[in-house]
Amino acid sequence: MMKIKCARIFYGLCSLLFLLNTKPSSGENTEQPAVELPQDGQRDFDFFVGSWRVHNRRLRNPLTRSSTWVEFEGTSVNKKIWGGRANFDEDELDDPSGHIRGMTLRLYDPQTHLWSLNWVNSAQGALNVPTIGYFINGRGEFYDYEVFQGKAIFVRFLWLDIKPNSCRWEQAFSADGGKTWETNWIMDFQRTEAPQA
Repeated sequence: MMKIKCARIFYGLCSLLFLLNTKPSSGENTEQPAVELPQDGQRDFDFFVGSWRVHNRRLRNPLTRSSTWVEFEGTSVNKKIWGGRANFDEDELDDPSGHIRGMTLRLYDPQTHLWSLNWVNSAQGALNVPTIGYFINGRGEFYDYEVFQGKAIFVRFLWLDIKPNSCRWEQAFSADGGKTWETNWIMDFQRTEAPQA
């Protein structure tokens, strides 16, 4: 148990360091403006509370130069807890390789103004490595560092195009330390039920 906790702390720290210290690629201006985190981001995920229909596009074999995408449908129900400092969703996805039942627990840290996103699949029954980040100007960026098929990679989640009744989530992997990214999962959400007051 201690080994698992230490690994999660290590991955979380790597994610945070990557998020806050990403350097421009060679040839770019190395002077970077200071990034100011929002003073209070605990309402950042309020847009996601409610019930959603989800259209998924998923790259079947990431990081293999594959161009085979599969499309499938799903649903998601998100609930806010702790007055907005946390929320969770329950997901039912009809992936062609098998039905996926999952949940994401999102936790806001008022000290750092960062969110940690924690995914769990019912087939595994354990929280994955947390993906850490924040929202700026209506766009959410979250990173983690994990092992995928025996390789150490960075993982990036983006929340984009947020509107009252729709939004988009994208997942991408980088096997070269964040120089290049391959998007491998896109979820387009359409609201089916407004959040209950």
